[in-house]
Amino acid sequence: MSYIIDRRLNGKHKSSVNRQRFLRRYKEHIRKAVEQAVNQRSIQDLDRGEQITIPKRDIHEPHFGHGQGGKGSIVHPGNKEFASGDRIPKPEGGQGGGSGQGNASNQGEGEDDFVFQISQEEFLDFVFEDLALPNLVRKDLKEIKEFNLKHAGVVSEGTPSKLNLVRSMRNAYARRMVMSSSSRRKLAEAEAEREALLDSASSAEEKARLVWLDEQIELLKQKIESTPFLDTYDLRYNHHIKEPRPSSKAVMFCIMDVSGSMTQETKNIAKRFFILLYLFLHRNYEKIDVVFIRHHTSAKEVTEEEFFYSRETGGTIVSSALKLMHKIVKERYSPDQWNIYAAQASDGDNWDDDSRICKQVLAEDLVDLVQYFTYIEITPRDHQSLWYAYEEVQAAHPDSFAMRHIVEVGDIYPVFRDLFQRRQHESSH
Repeated sequence: MSYIIDRRLNGKHKSSVNRQRFLRRYKEHIRKAVEQAVNQRSIQDLDRGEQITIPKRDIHEPHFGHGQGGKGSIVHPGNKEFASGDRIPKPEGGQGGGSGQGNASNQGEGEDDFVFQISQEEFLDFVFEDLALPNLVRKDLKEIKEFNLKHAGVVSEGTPSKLNLVRSMRNAYARRMVMSSSSRRKLAEAEAEREALLDSASSAEEKARLVWLDEQIELLKQKIESTPFLDTYDLRYNHHIKEPRPSSKAVMFCIMDVSGSMTQETKNIAKRFFILLYLFLHRNYEKIDVVFIRHHTSAKEVTEEEFFYSRETGGTIVSSALKLMHKIVKERYSPDQWNIYAAQASDGDNWDDDSRICKQVLAEDLVDLVQYFTYIEITPRDHQSLWYAYEEVQAAHPDSFAMRHIVEVGDIYPVFRDLFQRRQHESSH
């Protein structure tokens, strides 16, 4: 088996092949550093690169060394102490007399940990590794932008890169045969007559006829040879057509509680979760719509800027957001054409009997329309009525409805990966 390794250097004499090999080798160290960075960073810095530190004990390279005993020969340049044939004992210790590398200290030898920088792209690769939208399915062909190129025969016009050499040469050969057929027939007749006269020609008339035949044979051969070997008429090109393939259009509804019971810390945790989700969607899916909904006593569809930075607040009626989502789905996102997803974040507080209404809206109107609905409850307290109402929905729809509990910032990334971990049956899509 042969292995081909690309040794070409990138800019600044860096080999991308070697770098990728290094990233794979220390994948676990990098993954842990990335997870820690996600939990510690501010919202604005979630998508930049990261400096990774690898302890020196983990970058140790195996090597061969000489042990005690054995025989060896070596030439020492500039030797003044020994004569030829003298036996020199090997140094004690088996490693030679090198001083090694280390830091100046009274504790003996030392070595710094290895530190390197990963780029923004590499950082996000590790953040969203093995994640996918659950239950993503192919929808119908409306407004699709994805195509497969399919061979559709040959045509007489096209680009040189699509030239069909076999068909072109076949056409050229057939054209030459047709164009020169009469000349070939006359040539065969003239050569046959000349062959007959060649042995019996005695009279002046027959000799003159023989000379004339020689001239005609030469003219016919020139005419046949002058037939173009290849003409533009002969050229044929492979023809390809764009065959539409089913689209995987998806829309994600981001629903955030901004009521008065949500403290600033709780809102920041919710925002960090949604920023991770937003980065994940736009990095991994080309055709994805994101609908932002904020709610307190009433719900409103807002822009990305308003969703993350508006300071509007009020009481709590969670069902208003679910009803607005259902309305938007009916008006703009047909389930026949779109994969519909939703992520809701709240502290669990709700107004009086509204949790029962939320359960009803989800069970009767939404859960059958969505591919996946996630509910994130952010609170250090015990669960309240909204959590228990949602538990009944989850029990009836375990594959398309998920619930998770977040207490502090450190829970965000593990919960996010748990919710969107790629499932085995989806790995081939």
